[in-house]
Amino acid sequence: MPSRTRRPGRVRRPLMLGAAVLLAGFAIAVWGQPPHDSTGAVAATPESTEGRALFEESCSSCHGFDGKGIKGQGPSLIHAGEAAADFYLRTGRMPLGQVGDEPLRGEPRYSNSQIEALVHYVGLLGDGPTIPNVDPSQGDVAEGMELFRDSCAGCHAISGKGGVAIGGYAPPLGESTPTEVGEAIRVGPYLMPRFNEELISPKQVNSIAAYVKLTQEPEDAGGFGIGHIGPVPEGLVAWLAAIAALLLIARVIGERLGGSRADDEAEEPR
Repeated sequence: MPSRTRRPGRVRRPLMLGAAVLLAGFAIAVWGQPPHDSTGAVAATPESTEGRALFEESCSSCHGFDGKGIKGQGPSLIHAGEAAADFYLRTGRMPLGQVGDEPLRGEPRYSNSQIEALVHYVGLLGDGPTIPNVDPSQGDVAEGMELFRDSCAGCHAISGKGGVAIGGYAPPLGESTPTEVGEAIRVGPYLMPRFNEELISPKQVNSIAAYVKLTQEPEDAGGFGIGHIGPVPEGLVAWLAAIAALLLIARVIGERLGGSRADDEAEEPR
């Protein structure tokens, strides 16, 4: 019988199919990852050039040129996300004046365009929480108060005026924007715990932001709000005012009684 010979096309097809499968698998593995150069750093693109330059100039001394952090200086920003960068930069908490200090709210150190560039660059370092879209008008104030009471008031006080927490200071929320409220919930800045969407949904974030807004602009239905400094200080002020009023009344009564006795003594015959 004549021997059968394989046609070249039959050999090439399995090889081409196998190569296609390998290429597809590789594409799926790296899909969605930011562009990197041969050193593993984020590759320079028109969108990342400014952010990378700012990062290397102002942030790399603590977080490293690759954003992986430096022990004893600053944490890794890989997968930190745009929300973390936006929150810390817009509230002036970063850069720190001194390594080891608690990041407290202050004036932003960068312009809006510089912040956007840095936020974009940090977002390229790995998938992380994105900047949330928070709309207090879509929330429920009553629900927000309950959520705030259960998850936030222990440190920030039910009035949102802040307080002392274990190991740090819980700042007042009087200047917090709705976006910053949402970012803090998702990022968990400093000692604050982080809440994902399974714990607090986007709708609930809207409600918390609505309640925080109410604490910033409360209705003084009961009278003078004393600057909305919180229930405990306000109670102390009320007590001090009451004591001062009692002392004043006692003095007036004492002066009148003293004057009456002097008049009586003057009228008595000697």
